[in-house]
Amino acid sequence: MEINLIISFGGTMRINSRKGVYGVVSVAATLALLVAQQAPAAATPPDDLFAKILVKQVTGAHAKQHLDALQKIADANGGNRAAGTPGYTASRDYVANKLRKAGYKVTLDPINFVESWTENSPPTLNQTAPNSKTYVPNEDFHTFQPSPAGDVTAQVQGVDLTLPPTPTPTSNSGCETADFNGFVAGRIALIQRGTCAFATKIRNAGFAGASGIIIFNEGQPGRTDAFPLDIGEWRAGIPMVFADFAVGNELAANPGTTVQLKVDSTLTLGTNHNVIAETRTGNPKNVVMVGAHLDSVEVGPGINDNGSGSAAILETALQLKHFPVKNKVRFAFWAAEEIGLLGSDQYVEGLSTAERDKIKLYLNFDMVASPNYAYKLYDGDNSDAVGSPAGPPGSAQIEKQLEAFYDSRGLGHVGTDFDGRSDYGPFIAVGIPAGGIFTGAEGIKTPEEATLFGGTAGVAYDICYHQACDNTGNINLTALDVNADAIADSTARFAFNTTAIP
Repeated sequence: MEINLIISFGGTMRINSRKGVYGVVSVAATLALLVAQQAPAAATPPDDLFAKILVKQVTGAHAKQHLDALQKIADANGGNRAAGTPGYTASRDYVANKLRKAGYKVTLDPINFVESWTENSPPTLNQTAPNSKTYVPNEDFHTFQPSPAGDVTAQVQGVDLTLPPTPTPTSNSGCETADFNGFVAGRIALIQRGTCAFATKIRNAGFAGASGIIIFNEGQPGRTDAFPLDIGEWRAGIPMVFADFAVGNELAANPGTTVQLKVDSTLTLGTNHNVIAETRTGNPKNVVMVGAHLDSVEVGPGINDNGSGSAAILETALQLKHFPVKNKVRFAFWAAEEIGLLGSDQYVEGLSTAERDKIKLYLNFDMVASPNYAYKLYDGDNSDAVGSPAGPPGSAQIEKQLEAFYDSRGLGHVGTDFDGRSDYGPFIAVGIPAGGIFTGAEGIKTPEEATLFGGTAGVAYDICYHQACDNTGNINLTALDVNADAIADSTARFAFNTTAIP
């Protein structure tokens, strides 16, 4: 049995260079050693064997070399790698070239982002029927930057509102497509703040046929006023504003109210590219996706956020090239995450239903080497009962698979809310199970976490989050090394076995 496995491994490889041959020999030799160590009565499943090999091959030191390259790119391009900048283009090309040389099928997937947006005159929000009332722009409400221009008069329809608001934020208004069941196309959607990203609410309203969007603040103390917001989302193609709680509550109390909603703006779009790389082998009807966003914010090089995730999955891909995977593995390096999850969102939105159905699961790795780190796993089963609900069926199993890795090393781990703030959001929105690792951003480390992981309680997980100091000196090498192994382990296991996923 063991011999057949080794022959199968060697027989599926196609190597065109001496370097590639040496790589296969090294991996095959490691495999042979691992197989020889197994007791005949308890042969290890292939996914376990390949996970052990890939973990040995993927190291934090190698991932750090990619981070050094990304730092050099930022240094040579104005100090950042943000969407729409030469720094992002150079980062894209670095990753794409590495993957092409490794033999992957690489696609540069175009996406749009806001290149510039100007508000030409103040917005309008007026009740026109059954009564007349004028709301004060930039006081009672603000234009959502980057809202497209538009002038619409229509009835307002509330979407799954929680009124009166609960003492603590609980509104899930507009977060799920089911919230719009019964919504009449052509009406203006009235949506309450809470739970998920504004961009998610806006996308769902657009899909439901809304002619305009009014999102109002949720209503708890500190969550009542309107204020300017740049959410990076424009693709509903309709005017949209953010109103204070009083405006939203008043409109919700009078169903059938007609309002005029007008935004006068100029929106110019630019183009960037996601880097999508796919294994040449594996079942194309059973795709395992592994992703991380490649862009930084404009103020810094983004080495932890999210050079760390990108470097770790890049190194995993480069080592996985030797493996005759059972399931096709697709690596994604997302563009424009920092301005609204645009790369992943547009990618998912562009998939047909048949293409979505082929994606068995999605693994997301965003900030995996925070200096004051905690090992946080996306709470796919909502066992923490905090914030967002559980992910699509299969998300709980992904979380348990990741937990098993840390448990095997005697390392602690905690859950983190499935709030859609990273690139898994668009996937779970269409029912694709997801999971991943996060080591913390601007949040404050608790005393309990300091006991579990070390570091300093009362201090942010990443004090350089979205700042110029997010450079290679901001990386915790221990977290990078451990999480690179965790990424390799989960990728290999699902590359060979997805039977745990419904």
